[in-house]
Amino acid sequence: MHLSFSRLDDNVARFIISGFPSAFVNSLRRTMMGEVPTLAIEDVLIYDNDSALFDEMLVHRLGLIPLRTDLSEYVFTKDCSCNGEGCSACTSVYTLSVEGPRTVYSRDLIPQDPRAAPVDENIPLVKLEKDQKVVLEARAVLGRGSEHAKWQPTLACGYKGYPRIVFDSKCDSCGMCVDECPRDVLEIKGKKIAVVDGKIEDCILCKLCERICVANADTWDKPAISVQTEDDRFIFVIEGDGSIPVRQIIEQAAKVLQTKSDSLVDVLCDISGGNIND
Repeated sequence: MHLSFSRLDDNVARFIISGFPSAFVNSLRRTMMGEVPTLAIEDVLIYDNDSALFDEMLVHRLGLIPLRTDLSEYVFTKDCSCNGEGCSACTSVYTLSVEGPRTVYSRDLIPQDPRAAPVDENIPLVKLEKDQKVVLEARAVLGRGSEHAKWQPTLACGYKGYPRIVFDSKCDSCGMCVDECPRDVLEIKGKKIAVVDGKIEDCILCKLCERICVANADTWDKPAISVQTEDDRFIFVIEGDGSIPVRQIIEQAAKVLQTKSDSLVDVLCDISGGNIND
């Protein structure tokens, strides 16, 4: 497998992955979304809620607040020595006490562990009128996106085949495909249609160029331009919610896939009596 990054910062990564079929790339995508753990609010004890929101709606909003997650500091409750009772090793505790008139924001959620504070302090939760108040205690635990979307570390995570545009010799360079391309990927270079240098990755595979080519050529059964994708090369884009750096999301997903692969090999070895080739 080969990775080539064109962008990598805390919340966004864009890279080209090559050397594997789409099935593996999709497994990587699903693992990033569903198997990399993060903190999210799971239990809420409400002491007072005079707001316009029902308790359940308020709790739902709290659960969707992205929380900064240090995976070296927290373990799953099922693996903790406290047997799920909730201690500092598996649970992050927050308090909130606000009285109106004002809007309650995520910054009003005060964590006992500052390292597990909300990613964005300006997420609105509920608007309070005069004499209305919200007082509660919340507990966040590690979980996976496969259990609930609130534990997904990614906002966007997807890939597309690496584009390849092929021109037929019957192309008369009319330029209609150039005008039709929504991403300005094509140009007239000399007397031929060509891909603009460095813009092939901007192609969204819409194939509008193919359609306009056929529509304006009465004698052609097939377009003189063909938009294809490479079989084992993909453009991958990840946008994280800030709870975990994108680099760590990729690394954790790779470790999960490796662990599952090793487990599968062990099972196959047991079934075959030690010879996996059988």
